[in-house]
Amino acid sequence: MAINTPNTQKLSQISACLMSLQPLWQVQAFECQSLPWEQKFPTLAKQVWQIDDADIDALDIDQQKLVSFLLPSLLEDLAANADSGIKVDDLVAMLMDGGHARHQTSIDSQLTLSETELGHFSAHIKGRKWQQITQFADNVPMDGLPILEWCAGKGHLGRYLAKTHDTNVTSLEWQQSLCEQGQDFANRWQLQQQFHCTDVFKLTDNPLKAKQHAVALHACGDLHVKLIDLATQSDTQSISFSPCCYHLIEAKQYQPLSDIAKQAGFRLSRHDLQLPLQQSVIANEKQLSLRHQEICWRLAFDSLQRDATGSNGYLPIPSIKRSQLSAGFTEFCHWAAGQKQVDITAIEDMEKYLHIGLQRQRLTRRIDLVAHLFRRILEHWLILDRVCFLEQHNYQVEVFEFCSNSITPRNSLIQAQKR
Repeated sequence: MAINTPNTQKLSQISACLMSLQPLWQVQAFECQSLPWEQKFPTLAKQVWQIDDADIDALDIDQQKLVSFLLPSLLEDLAANADSGIKVDDLVAMLMDGGHARHQTSIDSQLTLSETELGHFSAHIKGRKWQQITQFADNVPMDGLPILEWCAGKGHLGRYLAKTHDTNVTSLEWQQSLCEQGQDFANRWQLQQQFHCTDVFKLTDNPLKAKQHAVALHACGDLHVKLIDLATQSDTQSISFSPCCYHLIEAKQYQPLSDIAKQAGFRLSRHDLQLPLQQSVIANEKQLSLRHQEICWRLAFDSLQRDATGSNGYLPIPSIKRSQLSAGFTEFCHWAAGQKQVDITAIEDMEKYLHIGLQRQRLTRRIDLVAHLFRRILEHWLILDRVCFLEQHNYQVEVFEFCSNSITPRNSLIQAQKR
């Protein structure tokens, strides 16, 4: 039976909201030939078609602007649909704040690094990644416990913690070459950091201990789920982790962790789990232009292959190199047809499909834009599932932002302390 806490209550509330508005966010835009929810939400449909194509990216990248622009139309449609079951005040609150965690002020480190030391520690680490490491680490409380760094890579985070917290760090990483590079750096700096080449999915013994502080920065999907599962089994005293890439799971559907999440009336596919990740803060104008061109061509080829084969389903094609986008649409279609063994020799006018692709792209961008209203709410649901799971195992849990959204949208830090 699920325990009753403010977090379980909030998770239930979000579950009800997501369930009621499921058609708006649980959708695969590439499969659609029209707005799939247009009849039920006509005012919202009218609003999205009034958006100029050139304005969509700017609207999509700013969550608060997106909510402010679309929410009035959504509320108007809900008001006209009296039996929707939606608590409007709750919906407004969830959309306006996205369930976003409070910002945390960095904890003062026990030791500070000189400019020379900072230069050595940050060498070969890209700027945003270095900011994520330092700001995550500066929010890890100094509790005197030895640290276990989960999925360490070269151990940048563990190395910084070993130095600033003056503590022993055990770094687990499955790639031998990264372990060797990380250990070499730790040895040269005479740090208390030991690497173990370990595939965490093939463990025979639990590497986590009770008197330990487990940390993980942007552990993807099943990796951070494995961490908290093992940590709860070992009654690990402290856990600090930032989840990422929720869709990188082995199962075809998401497996809820907490009892309360298991009671939600919906199931999440890997595609659904990508929704929280669909917000870019780093793409430049050229990258966006190439991305739009690629999507247009993919949709154009899909329409072409439907006519060529008589199929009525979307045909995904493999990833492409950006250089292929400069070769021309006809060459792209022949490449894609070869990849999927589709005979397109009977197609005479390929260029007309570019126009079809453009129209389908205009549609998919608007379907995705409405779905993006819920990306932060869904991420909050996923985070609360982890929080409630830890609470079930007698942990005191806090969630906050460890850095600004401009450094990374995946900026939630879950801090758990065994009661």
